[in-house]
Amino acid sequence: MAAETLEMTEKEQQSDVYDTVPLFGVEFACITESQSVDWVCDRAASGQGAFIVTANLDHLRRCRVDPSYRELVDDADLVVADGMPLIWASKVQGPPLLPERVAGSSMTISLCERASERGLSIYLLGGDEGVAERASEVLTKRHPGIQIAGYHCPPFGFEKNAQQMDTIRDGLAAASPDIVLVALGSPKQEKLIRDIRSVCPNACWIGVGISLSFITGDVARAPEWVQKAGIEWMHRLIQEPKRLFRRYIIQGIPWGLRLMGHSVKARVKKSR
Repeated sequence: MAAETLEMTEKEQQSDVYDTVPLFGVEFACITESQSVDWVCDRAASGQGAFIVTANLDHLRRCRVDPSYRELVDDADLVVADGMPLIWASKVQGPPLLPERVAGSSMTISLCERASERGLSIYLLGGDEGVAERASEVLTKRHPGIQIAGYHCPPFGFEKNAQQMDTIRDGLAAASPDIVLVALGSPKQEKLIRDIRSVCPNACWIGVGISLSFITGDVARAPEWVQKAGIEWMHRLIQEPKRLFRRYIIQGIPWGLRLMGHSVKARVKKSR
């Protein structure tokens, strides 16, 4: 028994060891999707808990313009690169390199599969009305052994309503999940995690954006070749032009160019 405990302790310590790549001052883990899923499950199984951010170019932009949001990301236990521009920037900047994109939507699916294998429970929080419930049904059919501890879709403006916040806390406390997937979009999901994480301190909390709608099929995800080409944003823009035009065109493209310029300067500095 003592040997097993020692082996688990060593495994947990090893799972926290990974290189990082700084992009605009934010430390991204040099880790694959499979490794990140193992990392989350190890932390959940051991009761250590964690706060994971799947950060894309928009997250990085927000870190630069909003100091309070930057503090949220800095407090995360793991930050992974959810965006091909971040991968490209790391390659331009030079080693260490980000090995691959760790998309929150893909990670959500992989994590649910691995959690079902390891007997870890999952709570679904957020999404449009009815999406969390339908996602629970889809996941249960897809992974018969999965443990869905509960789900809840708070109404619009819930964060300003004390009663609604209490409802969320009470539901989480009663369910006591190992992993909480918060699908509210950024920065709302990260702010909510900060405010209520203490309810389940031993759980792993992850902001997964629109991932639950991908699972239910309410929103179609881009084909794999589009994702690998780094133009998934165009697929999303075509589906929701009014909501995403400012984010992708007005803000995203200039910031992508700025990031690449920053990486070129970093590469030149290293070479000197």
